[in-house]
Amino acid sequence: MNYRHAYHAGNFADCVKHALLVWLIEAMARKEAGYFALDTHAGAGQTDLTRGPAARTGEWRAGIARLLDAPPLPLARYVALVRQLGLYPGSPRIIRALLRRQDRLACCERHPEEAATLRRCFARDRQVGIHHRDGWEALGALLPPLERRGLVLIDPPFEQPDEFDRLIAGLRRGHGRFPAGVFAAWYPIKHRAPVRRFHGALSDGGIADIVCAEFFLREPLDPARLNGCGLAVINPPWRFETAVEPILHALVDRLGTGEPGAGAALSRLCHA
Repeated sequence: MNYRHAYHAGNFADCVKHALLVWLIEAMARKEAGYFALDTHAGAGQTDLTRGPAARTGEWRAGIARLLDAPPLPLARYVALVRQLGLYPGSPRIIRALLRRQDRLACCERHPEEAATLRRCFARDRQVGIHHRDGWEALGALLPPLERRGLVLIDPPFEQPDEFDRLIAGLRRGHGRFPAGVFAAWYPIKHRAPVRRFHGALSDGGIADIVCAEFFLREPLDPARLNGCGLAVINPPWRFETAVEPILHALVDRLGTGEPGAGAALSRLCHA
């Protein structure tokens, strides 16, 4: 309950997550039928980077600030959306901006202050439901959706040592309830051992179609530093791997530190 995303808003990890999220949401809109989006750890929805926690940490200066001027083509859509919504939009604002009339969004946030801020952000918006509840529990309670099509974003705070285990359990529970859904789960990369275990557990979990997109600031050798991050995508939309590769490389070009091991990787854990 002590985690506040505002301290990290707009940092490199947000840029990676949200650039890929924009592509995923727009891929969902290729079909005319409406879809359901679930954001299990939604946060406050919007952060002012010029004051408060974000201004104190300044993490955004090594993130979104490096993308705003003349963004490369693979990042142009994401950056234009960020400019439209204001620095810096969280995933609920980004998803909402891309919804069509036939789509809807449910946002879950456990922190009472951030849940209240989220309610104000989407007051009287009939396409957005705000739930002051635990996101892990919501994977069972809110799935499957009536639309039978959906994208589930899972972005846990990773402040507990068992967070990877909770993420694995959550993905299995959600997929079991909604096997046709697209699930996108963010995870930190500090050193390789926890990520290898996470990948192994997903591969052995009986889920048929999983791709992991990863970004590295540096070689992931120091468990005390956030050296990169990844997005594990279950049931990735058609052409996901082909489309996100240039996005990842554009992020490396703009956000990379030049340190050994900086780069990006795509790995398919399981095939459909």
